[in-house]
Amino acid sequence: MQVIGWALAVGVTLFVAGAQNPQRPDGPALFRERCADCHGADAKGDRGPDVTRLWMNDGADERAMKTIRTGVAGSIMPPSSAPDEEIRAIVAYLRSISVAKTEAISGNATSGEAVFAANCAQCHRINGRGGYLGPDLSRIAGSQSNQVLTRAIRDASASFASGYEPVTLVTRDGRQIRGTRKAEDAFSIQIMDLQGRLRGFEKGDLREVTRDRKSLMPDFGADRLPDSSLDDLLAYLAKFRIPPARRAADTPGDGK
Repeated sequence: MQVIGWALAVGVTLFVAGAQNPQRPDGPALFRERCADCHGADAKGDRGPDVTRLWMNDGADERAMKTIRTGVAGSIMPPSSAPDEEIRAIVAYLRSISVAKTEAISGNATSGEAVFAANCAQCHRINGRGGYLGPDLSRIAGSQSNQVLTRAIRDASASFASGYEPVTLVTRDGRQIRGTRKAEDAFSIQIMDLQGRLRGFEKGDLREVTRDRKSLMPDFGADRLPDSSLDDLLAYLAKFRIPPARRAADTPGDGK
């Protein structure tokens, strides 16, 4: 009886201890299981953005929690119904591997504005100014590292942002229409063509729908965009990584 009583006492003690100290969620494991497919094993971006960059600005914990919970409308990121403790564990892990608040900027932002106007503005926009064929770059420096941005500029076909996948349509009379895919179902497809017009097509009226592997954006190699001009462009993009109201206190200086 004494042995049974001792065993019961130990069992109750362990149960109470376990209830008071439940196993904490494993942030790295949860990230690998639920997030790495889109954000990359190192969280530096793949189909989704580089999420190690969130902590370059204040209030990142709250923004990250809200984004994971509610998802991102119009993107491939769905809302999450995971317990708050698991989301907090993922956020804590991302904070632990986040990049520093400042990243070395060697370019000249003023010169970079001219580079953007000459090479990017036809398809990309910043703060509502520019084209719509490519993604909005207003806050791109806040979600992607210079390394990731450089790769995207130098090798544009390496990956495509969601909603900007290149596609070629061939009509029944043989006309080819290129653009970026915006929406698609079993019976229809909507694209933005090279003139920036949204157009919808019934698939029954098309001969072919081809998902292109080659980006509509050209590769900007060093022969087309020298390293110094690329640095200037990155410095210009870095100006917009924070809201305008706070920019004066946190704008990277011109490095030249």
